[in-house]
Amino acid sequence: MAVFVLDKTGKALMPCTEKRARLLLVRGRARVHRVVPFVIRLKDRQAVSSQFQPVKIKLDPGSRITGIAVVRETGNNGVAVLNLFELVHRGRRISEALTARRAMRRRRRGNLRYRAPRFLNRSKPQGWLAPSLQHRVDTVMSWVARLRKWVPVTSVAQELVRFDMQQMENPEISGAEYQQGTLAGYEVREYLLEKWGRKCAYCGVEHTPLNLDHIHPKAKGGSNRVSNLTLACVPCNTRKGAQPVEAFLAKQPDRLKRIQAQAKRPLKDAAAVNSTRWALFNSLKTTGLPAEVASGGQTKWNRSRLGIPKTHALDAACVGQVESVTNWQKPTLTIKATGRGSYQRTRLDAFGFPRGYLMRQKSIRGFQTGDQVKAIVPLGKKAGIHTGRVAVRKRGVFNVQTGNGLIKDISYRHCRLIQRADGYGYNLVPTSPGTTSRFHLHPRL
Repeated sequence: MAVFVLDKTGKALMPCTEKRARLLLVRGRARVHRVVPFVIRLKDRQAVSSQFQPVKIKLDPGSRITGIAVVRETGNNGVAVLNLFELVHRGRRISEALTARRAMRRRRRGNLRYRAPRFLNRSKPQGWLAPSLQHRVDTVMSWVARLRKWVPVTSVAQELVRFDMQQMENPEISGAEYQQGTLAGYEVREYLLEKWGRKCAYCGVEHTPLNLDHIHPKAKGGSNRVSNLTLACVPCNTRKGAQPVEAFLAKQPDRLKRIQAQAKRPLKDAAAVNSTRWALFNSLKTTGLPAEVASGGQTKWNRSRLGIPKTHALDAACVGQVESVTNWQKPTLTIKATGRGSYQRTRLDAFGFPRGYLMRQKSIRGFQTGDQVKAIVPLGKKAGIHTGRVAVRKRGVFNVQTGNGLIKDISYRHCRLIQRADGYGYNLVPTSPGTTSRFHLHPRL
């Protein structure tokens, strides 16, 4: 991964390689500004009239995960990948927490016999989004703002529309762009991959080439609408042939019922993305940077044409007009939104009554939940060096969530603070086997 660099006044410079960052630190010309993502600050240089190469932030918004790619433009619509990120949202947790809070509040207020109803005195402003949806927009914009502090960004690109709804509703639509264009079929295929979980609908096999299959055979009057399309592996597609799905799955009634229900079920995740895409785009425009937009079908076409594997971060690198993508074999930093804790100091039972109390102080022995720590355990079953996110306990024995799993019951005496909690958890994941980062922490940490 590229290392973000700041000058001595805190102004962003062009990122450098891990090797160069290590040399700057060893020679005393730089200091560690931030550990994850890794940022260094120079001690002997100030950017007065530095010339920067064009750097773009590319976004692939998703319901659960948003891919972020920081790329350097190389000319002729080519890009070189500098850093890859995958931002994991917690919209589902927010929705569940609000539902539980609403139920508990309703139970408590049910005892107030003469309390006047107040459901008609609350109005929502124009453009209002539910908290679980607004969280996605706010989190992405927060990381765009962070990246702009660490790298001289000149433009942004966003995958604005996930699917071309007009083409999916009427695949026979006239027009050369749909019938003979380079994106022909990609919008529908991408939609079906999301809808059917990227696996065969008939046998459930994954990680294999999948064909489009008509649930009601086209030879017997079936249409090309997406409600009549599914995904099938080559063996299942061959065995089914022109049979109706009722005949093909006559001995598997449960699977038949599930397929028929899934065929008409809308995409909840796609609905969440469609609800937030314009809000995110309008927020990006407030940054004052030039914004480029593209469709999900074009992103997939770019990725397939360039032979790049499927990940959220690499999808972001392929957003927009792209002729070539280089240096994409980099590890991806997974950023998981965890929040900064909760004001709720009690545990409640199913009826909304308190069943236990949490500790009142947030900091224990100088640590708090979410801090990045390095635990050096000298003896015992847990002997070794463990680096990760800590969960504090009042008695001073903590849990550390590392990239290899959870390490329980580590004394605070063995822990050393690396970075304060900022509401996110971090994990470095190789893009493919054998691609690891040699340097993402300071060598002395």
